[in-house]
Amino acid sequence: MRILFIGKDRDDLYFEQAKEFMVQNFPELEILLAAPGSRLPDDYADWKGDYLISYLCPWVIPAKLINNLSKGAINFHPGPPQYPGSGCTNFAIYHEVTEYGVTCHYMSEKVDSGKIIAVRRFPVSAEDSVYDVTQRCYEHMLALFYEIMTMINQGKPLPDSGEQWSRQAYRLKDFHALRKITFDMDETEIRRRIRAAAYPGYEGAYIETAGAKFVFKEYISQDKVGQ
Repeated sequence: MRILFIGKDRDDLYFEQAKEFMVQNFPELEILLAAPGSRLPDDYADWKGDYLISYLCPWVIPAKLINNLSKGAINFHPGPPQYPGSGCTNFAIYHEVTEYGVTCHYMSEKVDSGKIIAVRRFPVSAEDSVYDVTQRCYEHMLALFYEIMTMINQGKPLPDSGEQWSRQAYRLKDFHALRKITFDMDETEIRRRIRAAAYPGYEGAYIETAGAKFVFKEYISQDKVGQ
């Protein structure tokens, strides 16, 4: 079984465990790392094999490559079918969800729109930050990855969840719009945006005035204010 395994090029314990699993269980394996801001190398558009497995890969895989595969392209997405695309956890926190999850699905030319193989969900509390939910996503996604890839390794048919994507994929520009705070917003809206945009090491929500841009670097919950 010939497999192309594509993952995000970064120091990530969960991805390293997924990669190690692939190395140990699939002899005909080719690994490709996707660096931030890069794109799929041109010579891979003609790659032929059985499966393409995408794990936290930021690239949009061209239809030509997907159509070259005898079994299909499978993606592990850090969000449930209600949250396709980019910045999904941020939007989930903004919407104050009580449940979130991860999705395994077949890839198609359109981002996060292919047939859904399986979904794993978990509860979200009002105290959870984007970081908290993201880390929980990674844990559940690795568990789902082991489950699905073990089935593939054993030659078992993959399940059909019966679930459907519920909206078009969020785009990066949607997330950047979420980060913006304006003077006409009330306190509740401002707090929701600050909380939803906060993630360690990245710029959070911002407001612009008098030609200057002021960025919130971290989120402090209302319960901790004054402590």
